[in-house]
Amino acid sequence: MHYSEKELDPALSTREGDDSELEADDGDRSTISSASTGDIESIQENQSIHQTLSRNAGLEETDKGLAQIHTVTTNMTTDPAFEVDFDEGENPQDWSILKKGMIMGFMSFSTLVVVMYSTSYTSGISGMMETFGIRSKTLVVLGITTYLAGLALGSILLAPLSEMYGRRPVYLIAVFMFVVLIIPCALAKTLSTILVVRFFGAIAGAAMISNAPGTVSDIVSDDWRAFAFSIWSIGPMNGPVIGPLIGGFVFQYMGWRWTNWVVMIGSGASFFMVLVVRETYAPAILRAKAAKKRKETGDDRWASRYDEKKKFWPLLRENLIRPLSMAVKEPICIFWNIYIALVYGVLYLCFVSYPIVFSELRGWSPGMTGLAFAGVGVGSMITVACEPLIRRMINSHPLDPATGKIAPESMISIVCIAAVAIPVGELIFAWTCTPNVHWIAPLIAGVPFGAGNCAVFIYASNYLVHSYGIYAASALAGNAVLRSAMGGALPLAGPKMYATLGPHWAATMLAIIEFAMIPIPVVFYRYGHKIREKSSLIRRMREDQDKLDSKKRKAAEREERLRARAEDRLDEKKEYDV
Repeated sequence: MHYSEKELDPALSTREGDDSELEADDGDRSTISSASTGDIESIQENQSIHQTLSRNAGLEETDKGLAQIHTVTTNMTTDPAFEVDFDEGENPQDWSILKKGMIMGFMSFSTLVVVMYSTSYTSGISGMMETFGIRSKTLVVLGITTYLAGLALGSILLAPLSEMYGRRPVYLIAVFMFVVLIIPCALAKTLSTILVVRFFGAIAGAAMISNAPGTVSDIVSDDWRAFAFSIWSIGPMNGPVIGPLIGGFVFQYMGWRWTNWVVMIGSGASFFMVLVVRETYAPAILRAKAAKKRKETGDDRWASRYDEKKKFWPLLRENLIRPLSMAVKEPICIFWNIYIALVYGVLYLCFVSYPIVFSELRGWSPGMTGLAFAGVGVGSMITVACEPLIRRMINSHPLDPATGKIAPESMISIVCIAAVAIPVGELIFAWTCTPNVHWIAPLIAGVPFGAGNCAVFIYASNYLVHSYGIYAASALAGNAVLRSAMGGALPLAGPKMYATLGPHWAATMLAIIEFAMIPIPVVFYRYGHKIREKSSLIRRMREDQDKLDSKKRKAAEREERLRARAEDRLDEKKEYDV
């Protein structure tokens, strides 16, 4: 008997049945095997946003539906039989605990070096003033400003590159350039050389700040993400403190130029660290695997679900426009950007005020002045060490009836405590910093100050992540720009402010401003859910989430029907053959 092609190949019948199913569906064409152009663009945009979120978001991805959108095939015409996926041991989340711990340690150290360079600079200010014959300390402090400006710009410019080419190539090129650009600073004959080169060096170093959180996110599951980020944050949270601590002794015994050479040694070690770390970004791994398959077999049908990727310039435009738009239109972003920027600015002002208080007033050596920052570092470590207790406190809050999850405002409970600890520490420092009080008092004042700063940066950022879901990367990017701007600008006022008001009232004024800002976290803790409900962006995000869930549910139901139909036809064929 002659059999038709369809009868001999049930899969062919199934595929044709699939097409008819899609034709009959109520206009819903954004399925895994077929999609309209508009739906493809929408999926690609959400995928791009998710990838940026996983790179920058920090502690947790809250919208699992949107966070898992990367499982949707972007190359809609690909034969599933030729779609590459992870083999055993290839998925970074399946790597051994030892390997994951090594990567987290490498990322933490590398980020520490970049952040440390921003503040170790302050230890050699007096030496640079003497070398270059400069009388204005404010002019030399500009080195902090240009560095933080470079970090802000670099985070926006380099972030899209990790989506295009993976994290490893970006790390290797950026860290190498960071190492090279330290050399002109160490050999500089003029201050202007230092100011300009530090700006471009910071752009390169920003690769660690913008992409290291994503690397950590790549290798850990949701259950361990908060713990992993607490471990990683030991480096970036203590970098500002370790900078003047090491820089002080280096400047005292070896001169200000060696504050650059020491960082260069650390960044050189960082380069070898990122050199031994394999690619962790899932889309980049699968794209490379598909390309290798095509090359080995000569069959162009081999593809990955990430082959359809956004071009660099559209992606960069999104990274530039959306953060700025959210920063001026979203009430949550407006108030939190102001608050976090102020906290960050005061922290960096300390790297100018501590040398004034301990070196000029108490007559301490540069090395001992660096040790004065130990209190701030101890406070940061206390916050990191208390992560399990803090997590338990957050999880003790009632679930949000709308989502069935812990409300984002639960994060603010920690920020409210930190918002009080910061000005308390600042106020204690204000009235104990002069030589008539024992030196241990201002050092102890740094403990609540450091603990509060660390808690604000971690949990306020996490609140933005929980509030904005797929748009969290944009919210954090806008926050980083304003935070860096304030951190770079406020220290410029330090020398003049302390000279005019004196150490007592200069620090007291900062404490009063921080006390005045406490209502921001308190109001969001009490009424944040109402503020979120009025956000058009968050409302649109929820609507998109509902549509996506509906489409994924329909696609799953359709695939189940098609699978059942294929099995029935295969059974019929077997019975017919018998």
